[in-house]
Amino acid sequence: MRDKANHAAPDRSSDARAAGGGRAIGFWSALALVMGNLIGSGIYLLPATLAPYGANASWGWVATIAGAMCLSFVFARLSAALPRAGGPYAYADAAFGPAVGFATAWSYWTLIWAGNGAVAVAVVSALSLAIPALAPHAAIAAVALVWAMVAINITGVGLAARVQMTTMLIKLVPLVGVILLAAWALLTRGTGAIAADAPVPVSGGAIAAAAALSFWGFLGVESATVPADKVVDARRTVPRATLIGTAATGVIYLAVSGAVTALMPRAAVAASPAPIADFLGLALGGGIARIVALFAAISALGTLNGFVLLQGEMPRAMAAGGVFPRWFARQTRGGTPARAHVVAGLLVTGVTLANYTRGMGDLFAFIAAMSLAAGMLAYAVSALSAVRLLRDDPMARTAGIVATGFITWLAWGLGGEANLWALVLLAAGVPVYWAVRRGAATSR
Repeated sequence: MRDKANHAAPDRSSDARAAGGGRAIGFWSALALVMGNLIGSGIYLLPATLAPYGANASWGWVATIAGAMCLSFVFARLSAALPRAGGPYAYADAAFGPAVGFATAWSYWTLIWAGNGAVAVAVVSALSLAIPALAPHAAIAAVALVWAMVAINITGVGLAARVQMTTMLIKLVPLVGVILLAAWALLTRGTGAIAADAPVPVSGGAIAAAAALSFWGFLGVESATVPADKVVDARRTVPRATLIGTAATGVIYLAVSGAVTALMPRAAVAASPAPIADFLGLALGGGIARIVALFAAISALGTLNGFVLLQGEMPRAMAAGGVFPRWFARQTRGGTPARAHVVAGLLVTGVTLANYTRGMGDLFAFIAAMSLAAGMLAYAVSALSAVRLLRDDPMARTAGIVATGFITWLAWGLGGEANLWALVLLAAGVPVYWAVRRGAATSR
C-alpha cells in the first residue's frame, strides 16, 4: 500500500488551486492548526488538576508526550502514504473496510463536536475572570462562541486559517513568560526557588490517571490530516506539520507545567482556578490575572476555531466515502461544508444546553471526559491501521503497536463512567450506518 501510494502521481495542481481557495492551507497554516488545536484550555487548567498527583503527574506527562509522539509519527506516515481527506476515517476505511471506517469516523466526530462544548466553556471560564457577569450564563455564552466560529469556517478555509495563525501567535506570549520567569528564578536562586512539598507515593494507577488527564492537552495531533485535500502539497506538508507541531507542543507543555508545579506550593496550585496567572502574578503583581485570563480565552478560542473546522470536514469526508448521508458532502462555492458545520453546531448546542444547570467547572469536566473517552476508538484504530497498511515500514508499525497500547492504557485510566458514556455515544451511530448502507443498496 505504501509503495503504491509513494509512487502515485504528485498533485501538480496544488499551488494553482491554493490561489483560488481550493487548497488554502500551507505549511505554516497547517502547523498553526496542529499547535493551535493542541495548545488550548488544557495548559491553563491542567497544572491545578494534576497538582494532587505530585511526582505521578510528571511521569504522566512523560508518558503522554511519548505516546503523543508515537501517534503523531503514525499519522505522519499514514498521511504521506494516503494523503486523503478524513484523516482517521480514511486510514481505517483503507485498512479495515467501511464498517470500521464508519465506527472510527463516528468516534472521532463525536470527540470533536462534544469536545468543542468543553473548549467553548473554557473560553467563557477564562473570560469570566475579566468579565464576572458572564459566569451565570456560561452555557449560553459558550453556544454563542461556537456559532461565531461556525460562521467563520463557513465563510472560508482561508479565513479560518488566518484566525488560527493569529490566535496561535498570541497564545504563546504568557506561556513563554512562564518559561522565562522560571529560568530566571532557577538561575538566580538555584534550588532555593523550588517549593518544598511532601512527596506523593508513585503508583501505576496514579500515573495512568494523570496521563489520561494530560492527554486532553494532546487531542488534535491528527488535525492536519483531516482537511488534507485542502492542504498544499499534502504528502509533505501534513507529516511535517504533524511531527513538528506535536514535538514543539510537548516541549512547551513540559516546561510550563514543570515550572508551575516545581516553583509553587502544591496546595496553592491545586486550589488555584488560574495557576498560570497566579504564577506570573508572583513576579509581576496580582493585576496580571485579568490579562492572563484574556490570553487564556484567546488560546482556547483558537483551539475552538481549529476544531470547528474539523467538525465540518469529518462528516464531509464520511459522506464522500459513502458511509454518511450524501447531503453532508455538499459544499459552498468557497469550498466549505456548510451543512455539516450547521448540524455539528446544533449538536454542540444541544449537549451544552442540556447540562446548563451544572457549574462551569463541572460542565467542562463532564463534557471533556465524555468526548475524550469517545475518541479513544478513533486513535486506537488509526494506530492499528498503520500496523496493517505500512507493512514495509518497520518504524511506523512499531509506533502503531506502541500507540495502540498507550491508548488502551489511557482508556483504563479514564475509568468506567467515562467509557460507559463513550459506548452510548458510539451505539448512537449504528442506526445511522445501517440507514446509509440500506439506502445505498436500494439505489443500486
